[in-house]
Amino acid sequence: MSSTQTKYRNFIDGEWLDASGGETYEVRSPGDKSHVVGQFPLSTAADADRAVEAAHRRFQTWKTLAPSERTAYIYKFVELLGENKERIAEAAVLEQGKVYKEALAEPTRGTKELLITAGEALRLEGIARPSDSKRTTNIAERIPIGAVAAISPWNFPILNPLRKIVPALVSGCTVVFKPATGTPLTAVILTELFEKAGLPAGALNLLMGQGSKVGNALVSNPLIRGVTFTGSTAVGRVINKTVAANFAKVQLEMGGKNAAVVVDYSNLEDVAPRIVKAAFSNAGQRCTAISRVIVHESQAEKLEELLVESASKIKVGHGSDPNVDMGPITSADAVASMNEYVESAKKEGATIALGGKELTGGDYDKGNFYAPTIITGVKPNMRVAREEIFGPVLSVLRVRSKQEAIDVCNDTEYGLTASLFTDDMNYTYDFKEQVDVGMVRINNLGVSGGNMPFGGTKHSGLGPFGIGSTTMNFYTDIKVIYREY
Repeated sequence: MSSTQTKYRNFIDGEWLDASGGETYEVRSPGDKSHVVGQFPLSTAADADRAVEAAHRRFQTWKTLAPSERTAYIYKFVELLGENKERIAEAAVLEQGKVYKEALAEPTRGTKELLITAGEALRLEGIARPSDSKRTTNIAERIPIGAVAAISPWNFPILNPLRKIVPALVSGCTVVFKPATGTPLTAVILTELFEKAGLPAGALNLLMGQGSKVGNALVSNPLIRGVTFTGSTAVGRVINKTVAANFAKVQLEMGGKNAAVVVDYSNLEDVAPRIVKAAFSNAGQRCTAISRVIVHESQAEKLEELLVESASKIKVGHGSDPNVDMGPITSADAVASMNEYVESAKKEGATIALGGKELTGGDYDKGNFYAPTIITGVKPNMRVAREEIFGPVLSVLRVRSKQEAIDVCNDTEYGLTASLFTDDMNYTYDFKEQVDVGMVRINNLGVSGGNMPFGGTKHSGLGPFGIGSTTMNFYTDIKVIYREY
């Protein structure tokens, strides 16, 4: 480990700048807390205002470029991202903790998805309707909304920002990018690559620091015409209230309490490891992670045994170790939170079938490591069945009927995604009709499609779904034009 601590800067209006107050904060690796990732600017409200003003000023000319001119910058960026994917993946392992293969998957998927996204600039659809007036045409065009704030989470520090920044740029918007406090290094690298792609000054601005210091100043600025946010429901609720005062748009991707429902399914040996992977990838720190298994009582005992057997094989360690399956969790506070949920489950009568403790000893003492945890005997009213844990904890709930499985699946404030495993095709219809989520998987636990909408219902999402063509509904407004000849 080098004793040199690199100092990084914001990127505002084409310049790399210190925070106006001169303060910085330190980021340490969750896999080895003795390893300092770097010093990053503690931005102020004045820095946020400067970044917004730069984005607003550039918007006046950026929006006038032809779609092909804007996408040319994105194609160059995609090329640079492909050339630097190993470098940025290593940065994600260092500051976020995920295993290298998961980190590398982010820029790898990004290079594919962004080619689709770039093309959306040429596919923006307007409206043409016959006029009831003579010699008159009625049309509606899609126009960019203006400067937007893109606020990204720490759990996917590469892919998530790209899913916000690129559709904004190709639609004609400009961006102030605020990454999570804990994962600023990947944000710096992404911004450097956009700069190398030749993006004009002010089109993309990078603002780092604590949300409590700069977040409100950013989202409350009247020049910000949209806020796209991925993170907790609690923070999303605050952002929604703040942005509403300026009648700006919001795109909120928030929490989840996702269930895998198993009813009348013949291949439990196949589904158990798939559920385990969906539950414990990225140490369960995903909004789409499987947090609950809802299983018919006739198959519960066998499935619980298979889940424990599969999860027991997970090797936990530093993300740079190629033999490791699961890295650390984000912080010591997260470790304490996991312990609190486990204790609450015990007190409420559940059984800790696997794990349920912090991992200590040897290299584990250097970071924030928690054992893959499976809790059985969980009832729908227990905390572990209702709250978003955001860690490597999987709860198993037993039900007595197919309808009860749907009812329990819906019995949460969240509505992001749900998965059903069954051999009864008639039940798949009932399930997809009744389950209250934004995304349904039938006998499937794969990754989300890069050309498909992504979002949820209830407290999981608000505003246009992200990814795919639907995200362009957030970055654009309608302008109606009547012309008489």
